[in-house]
Amino acid sequence: MSQGKKVAFYTLGCKLNFSETSTIGRSFKEMGFETVKPTEKADIYVINTCSVTDQADKKCRQAIKKIIKTNPNAFVVVIGCYAQLKPEEISEIPGVDLVLGTNEKFNIHKYIDHLEKKGTGEMHPCEVESVKDFQASYSMGDRTRCFLKIQDGCNYFCTYCTIPFARGGSRNMSISDTVAEAKKVAQQGAKEIILTGVNIGDFGQSTNETFFELIQELEKIEGIERFRISSIEPNLLSNEIIEFVANSKKFVNHFHIPLQAGSNHVLKLMKRRYNRELFAQRIEKIKALTPDAFIGVDVIAGSRGEREKDFLDAYDFINELPISQLHVFPYSERQGTKALEIKEAVRPEDKKRRAKMLQILSEKKLRAFYEENIGKEEEVLFEGYNDKGKMYGFTKNYIKVEIPYKQNFSNELAFAKLQDINSNGNVTGLLVNENQFQFKPILE
Repeated sequence: MSQGKKVAFYTLGCKLNFSETSTIGRSFKEMGFETVKPTEKADIYVINTCSVTDQADKKCRQAIKKIIKTNPNAFVVVIGCYAQLKPEEISEIPGVDLVLGTNEKFNIHKYIDHLEKKGTGEMHPCEVESVKDFQASYSMGDRTRCFLKIQDGCNYFCTYCTIPFARGGSRNMSISDTVAEAKKVAQQGAKEIILTGVNIGDFGQSTNETFFELIQELEKIEGIERFRISSIEPNLLSNEIIEFVANSKKFVNHFHIPLQAGSNHVLKLMKRRYNRELFAQRIEKIKALTPDAFIGVDVIAGSRGEREKDFLDAYDFINELPISQLHVFPYSERQGTKALEIKEAVRPEDKKRRAKMLQILSEKKLRAFYEENIGKEEEVLFEGYNDKGKMYGFTKNYIKVEIPYKQNFSNELAFAKLQDINSNGNVTGLLVNENQFQFKPILE
């Protein structure tokens, strides 16, 4: 049935989604499907969705409708968090054939025997409370860096968040199995692995192990030059983890730590498991051991209960922190969350103004961080795509470096002198000792 058939994938949302899409894509290849771009005509389209905000839901609906328009006769499958949370809403979109929930998206092959359009969307959501299995996933083939899923689900139930309802409770493979997955990645030639999940610091909940124990074992893997820790909760980012990274030969000096609110009053309303004093202590510890570390921070603007004085206090607090960049999210009301029980709502215009102020602050902090590093020679891992004669790579501390495209530098580590910040916001690099660089032969 699958021989000669074409499949296309479209992914929205987080890096965890990308790792899962990549794994599902490999299963289609094993079934004999040819993978094409989502802009091309395919026999089946698989759309992996996000539902972290109402804007994410809107983007998902737009993407689904656009893809259906590309080929109205194609079989359309929608998976991901939006599919789990709102299957009925998706199934009513004309052209959608199959909606799979959290437990079924990795069993997609069970539902696509004939690819016959039935006129109505078939739904297979699940009870997330019953989801106990962990499905290993990693992205491969679309970029130099690999996103390795080490954990799924969350037990925190912050008042603004729907992710526990979409993905279930915290779970993971054992350390030994996770290391085995990382070794598979190494065998395929990737030089950098980004550890990803919903709440990766909670690794070990289902296996009686710890995240700290995991990274110590990952450090020993041969073939991987770099490990990068994705978003990790400040209460789970222990001093021993920070110290380990500071002394590691492979774990890089890059942290992404969600703050969400710089006001203790708002953090309490959100039911976050830390206060801003603990957050500041984590930042201070990182900078004391690795002064050039990149620190990205998530912040929600205008959440319910955030008074103007809370925001201004939070702004001053964030401004004083030696962080590198903010990821700013205007608060989005989500059906079924406890935040809706908080009476004080922020006006849309105030929410927009606060988000804009934080975004401008982020731009200033990122430029300042880049400027601190201009003139240094840093090791860069270059990615392979050609962007109008340019190629890009990242330093260990997550500075995006741009050089003229050179095919031989794809998936290679090379030292570059950081020269200046260009109009695109990237740092231009001058390769060091380029003529002495030894390349592996490029395989056709």
